[in-house]
Amino acid sequence: MPTIELLISDCDGVIVDSEILTHRILVEALSAYVPLEELEAALEGTFGLMVPDIIELIEKRFDLEVPADFDSKLREQTEKLLATEVQAIPGARDALLAIDLPLAVASNSRRHNLASSVERAGLTERVAGNLFSSDMVPNPKPAPDVYLLAAERMGVAPGHCLVVEDSPTGVLAARRAGMHVIGFTGASHIPPGHDAVLRELGVSAVINNMRDLPDLVAAIMAGKYERAAR
Repeated sequence: MPTIELLISDCDGVIVDSEILTHRILVEALSAYVPLEELEAALEGTFGLMVPDIIELIEKRFDLEVPADFDSKLREQTEKLLATEVQAIPGARDALLAIDLPLAVASNSRRHNLASSVERAGLTERVAGNLFSSDMVPNPKPAPDVYLLAAERMGVAPGHCLVVEDSPTGVLAARRAGMHVIGFTGASHIPPGHDAVLRELGVSAVINNMRDLPDLVAAIMAGKYERAAR
């Protein structure tokens, strides 16, 4: 196991419990076009994807076309809600403060939303401006671009980065970047059995509580990686 020099955290579903809010707004908006039961089934497994990609998926699945301003109105509504209601994942702030590694945050959110979420979690000073968002790269997750950008800007080789991710999309992005990944399953939107999904995608370990993160990272950094991974 190479030396870990940089910790990179996803934001939505790892630092803030935002996925459940964005899902609620998306379902409310799309239910005007698709029966709710069918819509919920179609949206299973889509968390972590960009909203335009989800909208495109639903349009193809149900052979429909939403209005041209659907995405922009949805984004405006979502941003207002997240700015006022999103809550930090329990234990996330203390865990990330306790880990003695530089910290970056890499997300499929846009940069101003990312900065707002980090601030609401009380981590602005800890992150120190090391924010990397989908609007900074050509391709969002599951492409590795945002993780590779974070490593490049922080001056750390990808193989020396450790990522915390909750979604299959994010895990794929980090693994494609050549990084080691810890899966997190403690956010409100996580379905039963999600830990097995993340393990299938190559995470090294899975935690359900952010309070367990410092000890796991310490074990990995101490060279007890195999024991930690089990």
